[in-house]
Amino acid sequence: MKSLGADTVIDYTREDFTKNGVFLQNIMELSDVLRALWTSIAGRKKIKGGVAIGNQKGMSLIAELAADGTLKPVIDRSYSLEQIAEAFKYVERGHKKGNVVITVAHR
Repeated sequence: MKSLGADTVIDYTREDFTKNGVFLQNIMELSDVLRALWTSIAGRKKIKGGVAIGNQKGMSLIAELAADGTLKPVIDRSYSLEQIAEAFKYVERGHKKGNVVITVAHR
């Protein structure tokens, strides 16, 4: 992870990461918002989140960063569209180390 630019690496199998800092969730549904509010009030922990909104300018910037090597996407595994159920099971286990890609072949 440090080779990808991380300042600190936390091994969640050895350390309780919930005791340090803020939990950031990138997609939040209503139940997540309510849990975040309750956690901040009752547990004095901070949860931040929101929804990433795609736009042409933002997507162009991401493409430029990837093209010049500044942004280095990490692909953990790749699955065909026919294997999508297996891909979801893999992601839900919570141990992926990068993005999981679904490939779609045009016939």
